[in-house]
Amino acid sequence: MSTSAETSESSQAPQTKSSRIPKVPFWAQILIGLALGVLLGGIAKNGDLGWLTSTLQHIGDLFVQLLKLAVAPLVFFAILVSITNLRQVNNAARLATRTLLWFMATSLIAVAIGLAIGLLTHPGAGTGLTPKDGKLPEHAGSWIDFLTGIVPTDIITPFTELNVLQIVFMAAVAGIAALQLGEKAEPVLNISRSVLELLQKALWWVIRLAPIGTVGLIGNAIATYGWNLIGKYATFTLDIYVGCAIVLFGVYPLLLSTVAKVNPLQFFRGAWPAIQLAFVSRSSVGTMPVTQQVTERLGVPREYASFAVPFGSTTKMDGCASIYPAIAAIFIAQIFGVHLGVGDYILIAFVSVIGSAATAGLTGATVMLTLTLSTLGLPLEGVGLLMAIDPILDMMRTATNVAGQSVCTLLVAAREGILDRDAYNGAKSISLDAATADGAEEKVSVPAAA
Repeated sequence: MSTSAETSESSQAPQTKSSRIPKVPFWAQILIGLALGVLLGGIAKNGDLGWLTSTLQHIGDLFVQLLKLAVAPLVFFAILVSITNLRQVNNAARLATRTLLWFMATSLIAVAIGLAIGLLTHPGAGTGLTPKDGKLPEHAGSWIDFLTGIVPTDIITPFTELNVLQIVFMAAVAGIAALQLGEKAEPVLNISRSVLELLQKALWWVIRLAPIGTVGLIGNAIATYGWNLIGKYATFTLDIYVGCAIVLFGVYPLLLSTVAKVNPLQFFRGAWPAIQLAFVSRSSVGTMPVTQQVTERLGVPREYASFAVPFGSTTKMDGCASIYPAIAAIFIAQIFGVHLGVGDYILIAFVSVIGSAATAGLTGATVMLTLTLSTLGLPLEGVGLLMAIDPILDMMRTATNVAGQSVCTLLVAAREGILDRDAYNGAKSISLDAATADGAEEKVSVPAAA
């Protein structure tokens, strides 16, 4: 009797399993979102369907708005907690210094590649665009604004106006003060860690909406500007993508294999969830919890990764702050008929290496571009020439940013002898459905620095 019942149950089990709807992987959801966005955008453009264009715009704007909603508190508590975590790492000052140096070194390489591509391809030639097509940006960056804008006038405005640079400054001051106070600051730090985990969990919910947000962002870009306008920027767009691809798939693997002495293919296997999310979300800060998680899975100790990744998410921008402004400056100079000399190219490199914090991990790189143009004395109206194409460019730029943040962290960890190479070699790609932001995975121990 029992045997027949077991046989009946076992025969029914496969049927029950096969009747379930298969779960679509996140990367496939992203591709579906991209394809659907292009399709709906084309329909809205060709059919002159204003309601569809408006709907796509609202969907994309809502997704970006949800990301930005978490940016201010996430940056503050991530930087605060990450600085205090450094006390658990040997040679913390040396780690922080070498992290910054690698950020600067890779930015210099990226800007050199951007300049070389721009000089070889002449992206502003033959576009049919004229200075009349440009318009002044709503917000422009300058060195005075950059330097004086670091220190806030009060503690509320940076959060309400989303001035990430000022938020980073306040968080750094608070973190250093907490280090000095020691045990007295533990109650505040415990609350900060809890709030950070809460924010990361909430951000994961937003991240899961990325495929829907992709439909709106891509669809609105196609519906608003169409393929004809995009065609005018074909060389410029290709330059940005090629430049980012060279850094992403050429420079980074070379550094990983020669400096860190690890398998570069293993890096992409482990870091791919963060790279693909950055491509869709166009936000380094929004991707930060994923970036930190994949970096830890690749063998970087949590105590160090929790400092380097948040720090990099607001200051390490090889795509937005190096490749893009270099090629964009050449593009705008050619449109406006301005000759750039060797000194100008050196200035572009200087701005890219020193001023990258101006981008602050938000979607878009307008502030960094205006900072570059104002330094060179180029017309700021040139920014208006690139606004139409910016969403499409920003996807590849942000993917490069996020990959660079993880790569530099790995390089430092490997050079300092704290990289868990077994964990790196065994790291596998994770789906966003399987990932969590609650820190449930095991901690990576921190061996003594070499």
